[in-house]
Amino acid sequence: MGAGEQMSQFSDSGATGPDGRISPLSVGPAPTAVMDSRVIGQRSPIVELVDVWKSYRTGTISVDALRGVSLRIAGGEFVSIIGPSGSGKSTLMHILGCLDLSTLGSYRLAGVDVSEMDEVELAEVRNRRIGFVFQQFNLLPKLSAWRNVELPLVYAGVERRVRKQRALRALERVGLADRVEHRPTELSGGQQQRVAVARALVNEPSLILADEPTGNLDSSSAADVLGLLGELHAAGRTIVLITHDAEVASAAGRVVRIRDGLIHADEAAHT
Repeated sequence: MGAGEQMSQFSDSGATGPDGRISPLSVGPAPTAVMDSRVIGQRSPIVELVDVWKSYRTGTISVDALRGVSLRIAGGEFVSIIGPSGSGKSTLMHILGCLDLSTLGSYRLAGVDVSEMDEVELAEVRNRRIGFVFQQFNLLPKLSAWRNVELPLVYAGVERRVRKQRALRALERVGLADRVEHRPTELSGGQQQRVAVARALVNEPSLILADEPTGNLDSSSAADVLGLLGELHAAGRTIVLITHDAEVASAAGRVVRIRDGLIHADEAAHT
């Protein structure tokens, strides 16, 4: 199957209107998701990495950042990936987020192999199928909260009226219905991260990928954001949390430990 046919599978699996655009789904509980057979039943995973290697070459020197990583994550799971600096967790996050491609091995997202897609196709996958939450929030300072949240819908070609409706619903879902017209500078750090979570939700992604989402927050705001991620998980969302902090990692139901480019442990979280 070619990459174009694979992208068609992504488009067909989402809710689209007659013009091929994403239809105005409500931002609420996720549809019933498929589960990893290791976790529940015999259903298919949302994330499946098989023997993934990532190598970087500088001159004659080659460095293996990932060395044969295999990982399955079920629909509806909340999984943290933890490791020290230089462990390979950032490289793994980039591959999971379709920000980079593996050197060897395969990656299937929601049943579709993205390993051979070109940059245009990967960009569409990132916009439609992955919701990103970053440490730095990455909000545009001159835009209001709802206009920041609508941005993935702008790139997806959703018309303006529907974009605003969906953005407002997403902000309501994260408890910011009374802050929709506020700009980032008028919000606390915790509130800015909630806006970022709403932006990650607005396109109804298959996967929410949170990279050190509490790294710039005080302990109270960090607990608030982790609680929100827990609520989204309880509603059926698939969440992968990247962190170096063991306490943050324990918020997930499953902890994957990576070191020297290898998965060293994969276990239930101890709370």
